[in-house]
Amino acid sequence: MSAAQVLTAAQMRAAEQALFDSGTSVSELMEVAAGGAADWIRRVAAGRNITVLCGPGNNGGDGYVIARLLRAAGNAVNVVAPLDPATDAAKAAAQRWGGPVGRAGVSGEVFVDCLFGSGLARPLVAEHALLLCDLAARHRYRVAVDVPSGVASDSGAALNSGLPAYDLTLALGAWKFTHWRLPGRELMGQMRLVPIGIGAVEGAAQLITRPKIASPAADSHKYRRGLAMVLGGDMLGAATLSALAAMRAGAGYVKLAAHDLHQAPPDLVVDPSPYRVALSDERINAVLIGPGLDRHDGARKGLEEALRSAAAIVLDADALHLVGPWMLNADQPILATPHDGELEALCRAFCVIAEGRINRARSLSTASGMVICAKGPDTIIAAPDGRIAIAPPAPSWLSVAGSGDVLAGIAVSRMATGADPFTAACEAVWLHGEAARRAGPAFTPSQLAERVAEALAACL
Repeated sequence: MSAAQVLTAAQMRAAEQALFDSGTSVSELMEVAAGGAADWIRRVAAGRNITVLCGPGNNGGDGYVIARLLRAAGNAVNVVAPLDPATDAAKAAAQRWGGPVGRAGVSGEVFVDCLFGSGLARPLVAEHALLLCDLAARHRYRVAVDVPSGVASDSGAALNSGLPAYDLTLALGAWKFTHWRLPGRELMGQMRLVPIGIGAVEGAAQLITRPKIASPAADSHKYRRGLAMVLGGDMLGAATLSALAAMRAGAGYVKLAAHDLHQAPPDLVVDPSPYRVALSDERINAVLIGPGLDRHDGARKGLEEALRSAAAIVLDADALHLVGPWMLNADQPILATPHDGELEALCRAFCVIAEGRINRARSLSTASGMVICAKGPDTIIAAPDGRIAIAPPAPSWLSVAGSGDVLAGIAVSRMATGADPFTAACEAVWLHGEAARRAGPAFTPSQLAERVAEALAACL
């Protein structure tokens, strides 16, 4: 199984069904999943007493197995269940537990939530929500098995208000979208994956992980490593930030097209030519336009010039408000990096109607032919062929003006080295987050750009 795949609830059910079709019984799979979860819980409990809250379905069945295994390991275990087991596997698990089952809240040290799993699509009834919150409040350490009860598996939405926060969440078999999407992920604490033998799922989303980036070949030179062009606009500070990041993200040559820049860093090549002339260099591999561009007619003409070039394109910031379907060449590799407001503007421009960030990004990518990097605290990357990647949490200090300019600069540099737009977006998002981790708290965007080389070094 790929540890990086992220499944919807429907994909997870199909993956489990494949195991059943191959001869594994539901009870056998429950023993594997619950056994892996019990190992984690036993370690974090460290001999303390444990309360397991079991629901009526197979997630509750996991809870009965966990309770039995922890009891066998020497832990004092209480089981609470507001409803009797309803599935055959859960009934069998409860029988094997064989111990008392309470209906009301008890106090203890470690609380394990096995009330409802990833199939929950509606709010908890009031009685169950109150029991869940009461038990969580009575325990010092809280563990959610698979998905916290009351959190939607696919969207990450909190289906009830006032849900408890957990110290540890144990994903069974595969990551679910809610493990990486807000607001659900904020409730989960540390997260660990418990393998159960699920194979690779066709069409599954992927979690962005540390990329593998090769050092330049021994005979490389600046053009072989890639020439990236950043087109400056009316506000040159933004484009300069992008260029500074691009210089540290792998491209051998970065040029900033700016006709009125008076204090450029000495190692940044500035081309004062008009866009048309600057873009005529056939050695350019990738072009970034948008940071500091503005939205007047001149900016629109500059965007059209960029899109007429033969280079790969990164569209950011103001360019995302100017671009229209008539401007795009179907054969040109294009990456767009919108935040939520820009994503809405692009959807209007390309007549895309969809609910939710993932669906909007996917539908926009299909309609436009662009790779869409919908950036934010839970960044989503969508490709026209249906691929989806989701970013793990990055430092919240990235919520600073200029951070997006740095991300766009990293992306154009990766595309200049030859990466396709989807790969470049995944690499850029990871490098961006890693640079933020290395920059520490309250960094400036230029300090963030300075850390990009360190992030890149971690991938070699």
